[in-house]
Amino acid sequence: MSAIWPNGKDRPPVFKHHTVLTYWPSTPRIRRERTTEVMFPLRASLFAVLVSVALCQDYDYDEPPASRLGPSGPNCDRECDCPINFPTAMYCDSRKLKFVPMVPTGIKYLYLQNNQIEEIKAGVFDNVTAGLRWLVLDNNQITNAKIAKGTIDKLTGLEKLFFSNNNLTEPVIPPSKSLDELKMMHNKISKFPSGLLADKENLTSVNLQHNKLSSDGIGGAFKGSKKLLSLDVSHNKLKKLPVGVPSSLEILYADFNDIDSVSAGYLSKLSSLQSLRISNNKLVDSGLPAGVFNVTSLVELDLSFNKLQSIPEINEQLEQLYLQANDINKFELTSFCKLITPVNFSHLKHLRLDGNQITPASMPYDYSNCLRQASDIMFE
Repeated sequence: MSAIWPNGKDRPPVFKHHTVLTYWPSTPRIRRERTTEVMFPLRASLFAVLVSVALCQDYDYDEPPASRLGPSGPNCDRECDCPINFPTAMYCDSRKLKFVPMVPTGIKYLYLQNNQIEEIKAGVFDNVTAGLRWLVLDNNQITNAKIAKGTIDKLTGLEKLFFSNNNLTEPVIPPSKSLDELKMMHNKISKFPSGLLADKENLTSVNLQHNKLSSDGIGGAFKGSKKLLSLDVSHNKLKKLPVGVPSSLEILYADFNDIDSVSAGYLSKLSSLQSLRISNNKLVDSGLPAGVFNVTSLVELDLSFNKLQSIPEINEQLEQLYLQANDINKFELTSFCKLITPVNFSHLKHLRLDGNQITPASMPYDYSNCLRQASDIMFE
């Protein structure tokens, strides 16, 4: 386990590594064994972003750093710890608190996760309206009605707001233009009104999975976030991909929704998009216009667990394609290669087709020439 350190020097988490073999010559190796969630190498830039996203999915707050074993500063609330070695941090996590304590002057990093907080009373942030940088409120019982005016709506310097696993029905957005990360997962949010993020030009990551968002409820919600890189709206009630997202977006996750189509030209407006996941939805062939996924920026595309009967056309630059658990019954080489020459071929490295009606015997004879860089094709 790891802990968040306010000076940015986080203790690095322990990763389990997968060994990936490259086969030579480049004829694809057919795999028949069923595996679970294998992570394959991606382009370096995308991999860095994906690691960043993974690290901010669930912070582990349970293990206190060694510095917290020392005495607290003199102005610290009696329910909390303010380590002398980190005088700008106040740790109030896992204390069975019912409300947010008064925050003393000088605190920049406030940890309130894993409590029983139901209310944020007026005045608790009066000493840090401009100075507070991180506010962690995950795993509490806070409702919108119990957030007093003059609290979060006065935090003008906030950079990170973590508000997951509460009882919010509406987003809570501070006025800070420095906000770069917003996490409100596992709440009851049904709409995200347009304009709330209009001035958040430094916002790079938004996590809203496991809410009750509808497509109408988030129309235009992300306009103005010119630096947004990662957006996760998985596990909601969307019928289409969110509209109005900025062209800076590199990662879009919309798994586990009710999406049955992707509008023509949607991806062409997202020139930086590298990873798109729309698994566990209701996608059908008729809902995918010709060439809708044929964009040069995409590295990873996940369309698994849908209702597709054919393989959609992809760009030759795509490297990871996940199509498992659909109703695909034919393999058309033109979905991958329009032209096969020494310099024209698919750069696909990993392809999952298990859970469909395609077998190795149904593959066209020249598929290995088109998919010459594929080291892993899974059928079963």
